[in-house]
Amino acid sequence: MSVLIFIVVIVALIVVHEFGHFVAAKLTGMRVDEFGLGYPPRALTIAKVGETSYTLNWLPFGGFVKIYGEDGEGQGSRAFSSKNRFAQAFVLVAGVAMNLLFAYVLVTGALIAGTPRALAPEEIPVAQSAALAVADVLPGSPAAHAGLVPGDAILSAEDGHYAFSGVDPAAFTEFVAKGKGNATIMLTVRHASGKEETLSARPETGLIPSDLTRAVLGVEVATIGVVPLPFGAAITEGAILTWEMTKMTAVGLGHFFYGIFTLSADLSQVAGPVGIAGVVGAASGQGFGDLFSIMAIISINLALINLIPVPALDGGRLLFVIIESIIRRPIKTSVAHSINAIGFVFLILLMVVVTAHDIFKIVG
Repeated sequence: MSVLIFIVVIVALIVVHEFGHFVAAKLTGMRVDEFGLGYPPRALTIAKVGETSYTLNWLPFGGFVKIYGEDGEGQGSRAFSSKNRFAQAFVLVAGVAMNLLFAYVLVTGALIAGTPRALAPEEIPVAQSAALAVADVLPGSPAAHAGLVPGDAILSAEDGHYAFSGVDPAAFTEFVAKGKGNATIMLTVRHASGKEETLSARPETGLIPSDLTRAVLGVEVATIGVVPLPFGAAITEGAILTWEMTKMTAVGLGHFFYGIFTLSADLSQVAGPVGIAGVVGAASGQGFGDLFSIMAIISINLALINLIPVPALDGGRLLFVIIESIIRRPIKTSVAHSINAIGFVFLILLMVVVTAHDIFKIVG
């Protein structure tokens, strides 16, 4: 089921990207010969509207737009190669813009549907699936030695004299301090995997510089739950979150590709198709909010990766357009094809390496 959902998600994101190229090409007067769902060989022609054929193809892993003259060999005023550089750049960037716009729609939808997040005190009474979650663990603290990790949910606790249950961080802090470190606390926790476990930890003093006499476990907790946002608030918050996610993704990709060229890339932080399929499948099981959030992250990644000036990507083709505008003549078609072929091989090799790493993580 996860694989099927993954395919549907990837197809949706790629079709959205190609739709951006399609709309921009139409707006600039270019001739669009085909808009296809899936990749050839062709299964059937759904319809033909004007000059454009809308097709369904046998390989269901994305979609494509065939713009007349985009390979540099078309002639006539409606060919991609005959349009001015601004129009060409507009068409190339439109796919990226559409993915970012789609990510914004998905993030807004996730906020309306509701996704797990830290809650303000006034939100707790109306929250769905509220839980007291571990946000951070102090290294070397009793909590760390007990095995608590960020993402765990504390279901209950007792030390032989006092007991705690609920989702209020302040009440939990008071419960821990109440024992003054004289008794071991038994914590019932639920890990991110869903497994429940009982852990033991004895609070210690001297861990908090501002209050060295207070006994603590060395854990930061927060109330996590689902509170759907109203439409108006989601529109505003969605824009802010999409911008922040885009900035963080850009920084992360920059570090990763810098690592590739300096041979210091950390593949443990990268997921390929196999890893993404698992994440998408898990998110879909948590509800639409989580699924939309993951789709938004993938859509942003797809947009920014396509902007990288590597041949065979939109960014590489955009670089060609910029170079041609500077030298005031087209790059030879044979040269462009050769460079694109090299870029395509590079991308395939990178995909193979990342996918192999995914598989080794699973079987290892």
